[in-house]
Amino acid sequence: MKAHELYTAADPAIVTQMLDWFRSNDRNVYKSAVATLAGNRKLRPVFVEKKTLVDQYAWIHKTLKINACNTIGEHLLQAYLMAGQQSMLAMFCDGMGIPHDGKGSVVGNLPKQLEADRLATTIDRLVELFDPKLLTLYLHCFNMQVDGGWSGLTEKLASDERLVLA
Repeated sequence: MKAHELYTAADPAIVTQMLDWFRSNDRNVYKSAVATLAGNRKLRPVFVEKKTLVDQYAWIHKTLKINACNTIGEHLLQAYLMAGQQSMLAMFCDGMGIPHDGKGSVVGNLPKQLEADRLATTIDRLVELFDPKLLTLYLHCFNMQVDGGWSGLTEKLASDERLVLA
């Protein structure tokens, strides 16, 4: 899936959680995202900024569903997950035996294959600890890191009824 498809399928509550996190923890990214998205739609950022917070979030989410906004959407997802969900990313890397910096950022090359049993065990553990919708969003983003994704992860995302975006 591409980022705009993830935003189309994602639970709006997860997108709201992400935008709230940016407003609280990295306001510059939030403002930059609003400016970039407004510019993509041939609007001035003030058009969005004058809206209520609920309406801003709704407009941002709606705009992130557009294919033309795929790049900014992917950047926002990566920035949020890497900075706002470090424990989940680190636990996934630990479970999969992927070397990382302690915060979930992979050190070195990504693995060529993901071992099926290890993937199943790791997902079972994480789905108990984290919101399954957020975990699913992360797994989709992780799967975008290699061309075509990992077949085992793609199959798991398609077949595991706990791993739904909305």
